[in-house]
Amino acid sequence: MLCIWWDQLGIVYYVLLKPNETIIEALYRIQLMRLSRALKEKRAHYYSRHDKIILLYGMDNTRLHVAVPVKTYLETLKWKVLPHPPYSPDIAPSDYHLFRSMMYGLFEQHFTSYEDIKNYIDDWIVKR
Repeated sequence: MLCIWWDQLGIVYYVLLKPNETIIEALYRIQLMRLSRALKEKRAHYYSRHDKIILLYGMDNTRLHVAVPVKTYLETLKWKVLPHPPYSPDIAPSDYHLFRSMMYGLFEQHFTSYEDIKNYIDDWIVKR
């Protein structure tokens, strides 16, 4: 599973989970911590706008952002979550803008290991 956060300027942070790894509250909170660091490094201007960061979750069926530890951490960061219905057809930017271009690059690709996949994704993201 590829977990990716991006904005209008491009990809900010991503994590490729290992095979059979699932996202639990603790792992998601760690990802948010790393995202916060990446935002401070790559998008420092966001923090000059009074910490105004609003998350829009794409095809979200895990609902991790409503777990109490995650909500508490988001409140600590002063980040907001844009409310929208799950699987909303009019608000799925990752499916149509980001992953569509990745899909074309993956056409006829065959990977033999996790490392091959990770290297491919690392290269693809650097080119964005």
